[in-house]
Amino acid sequence: MASTWVPGVSPDSPFSLANIPFGIISSQADPAPHAAIAIGSHVLDLKVLSAHEAFEEVFPALKNHAGIFSRSTLNEFAALGRPVHREVRRTIQDLLSTETSRPEVLKDNAALREKVLLSQQSVKMHLPMSIGDYTDFYAGFHHAYTVGCLFRSSQDALHPNYTHLPVGYHSRASSIVVSGTPIKRPIGQIIIDPTAEPKQPTTAPSRRLDMELELGCFISTPNEMGSSIKVTDAEDHIFGYVLLNDWSARDVQTWEYIPLGPFNAKNFASSISPWVVLADALEPFRSKGIDNWTPLQPYLNEGKEENVFDIELQIELQTPQGDGTTICTTSSKNLLWSFPQMIAHHTLGGCPLRTGDLIGSGTISGPSMREKGSLLELSEGGKKDIMLYGMDVRRFLKDGDTVVLRGICGKPGERVGFGECVGRVLEATLP
Repeated sequence: MASTWVPGVSPDSPFSLANIPFGIISSQADPAPHAAIAIGSHVLDLKVLSAHEAFEEVFPALKNHAGIFSRSTLNEFAALGRPVHREVRRTIQDLLSTETSRPEVLKDNAALREKVLLSQQSVKMHLPMSIGDYTDFYAGFHHAYTVGCLFRSSQDALHPNYTHLPVGYHSRASSIVVSGTPIKRPIGQIIIDPTAEPKQPTTAPSRRLDMELELGCFISTPNEMGSSIKVTDAEDHIFGYVLLNDWSARDVQTWEYIPLGPFNAKNFASSISPWVVLADALEPFRSKGIDNWTPLQPYLNEGKEENVFDIELQIELQTPQGDGTTICTTSSKNLLWSFPQMIAHHTLGGCPLRTGDLIGSGTISGPSMREKGSLLELSEGGKKDIMLYGMDVRRFLKDGDTVVLRGICGKPGERVGFGECVGRVLEATLP
């Protein structure tokens, strides 16, 4: 990978020239949300760049799409499809390369550089996509097995269908927020005394607020209602990926989830990282996922082993006092099902996916205790203290706690990462 002339791109930056993630920003100079990419500690304002007189010549794939980077979401760009995403990303990489083939456009154009290169600290990030639907899967094998052991036994930890199909449920798109948005503790029906009979719920703020470490996938090109997407074609329907924190109220979930699954325990908030890492940027980090010992139905057979990505994922928990502790380090390869398999199953019956739809992987955990992607697992169902820096402990989240998710892959100087997905817990508002 070539080097960049852009200042402030440290070897450990998640936004190297090898990445070029897309997002939506606003600035003091232009408060209207619009498109940008991240490079090091800067953003490249694509709306300003698109006003350059040679823009259509430099970006021929966008010739008939004037103003596409002036939109308040990336949906229109995403809908152009992966070949266009690939070409635009490569062109931006060339413009930002030390050995660029078009130095007159940006590298040697001081006036334009001053307008298009902004400090990340000077811009506000927004949701990158208009999200019509959000489906959350349960593809993290170790999470599913550990939780099954906590509530059942090791013999029947996984339900019989788990290795036959990607289990998922429809969650709430309207409560997906961008990183940095505070998360208010939810109120719901909870059981104070689980041993009492008959069960008597109380309406109160959740006492078991949790986070979940997930990877999110954005759909680019849709399929028509009544049609399905073949697993071997599903990659072409993927725009890119984000970090996803699927906040969960475990006590609300325990009482409400039978027989139809999670509802209020999950619908109050989900946080995503602001930069969409394009599918092509993650191609070098393909890896083999967890072996599935069950023979697959033909529509789920991808015909290849390296169907997931090896991204190093971390959870940091920061207390109200500002002390931070890394409580989880794991890999995104700990999935039993790939995103193409999730997409193929999602559309099997003819369900139409649309541009901007979000698909969650489910909680990603590894086999060891330090690799667990939720407090539910780390605290062994709320029975064990999790030690934090400064002799503090947690079993579940307290008001004022901040959860930071991070994800990165690649070697120094060629890092491909997501930045951070951050959310701070606020106290509940009582009715």
